[in-house]
Amino acid sequence: MALYTKQEIEQIVVMERLHLYNRALPCGAKAIRNLLEYQGVRPLPSVRTIKCILSRNCLTYGRTGYYPGDENGEYK
Repeated sequence: MALYTKQEIEQIVVMERLHLYNRALPCGAKAIRNLLEYQGVRPLPSVRTIKCILSRNCLTYGRTGYYPGDENGEYK
């Protein structure tokens, strides 16, 4: 069992989200939390924290990153 910093947890969540998405597996906050729990990540972030991390990194609604127009709030 490894202890991680907040920044490391955020990086792990982002990488696991992309890993699951690229394999067409469920990649929501609950799925990511279950995966992190299985991997023994500590401290284990809550589902809400994972949702916040995904939102902050533009990884919601099936999106995989930033797109042109994001900075203006426009989605194309």
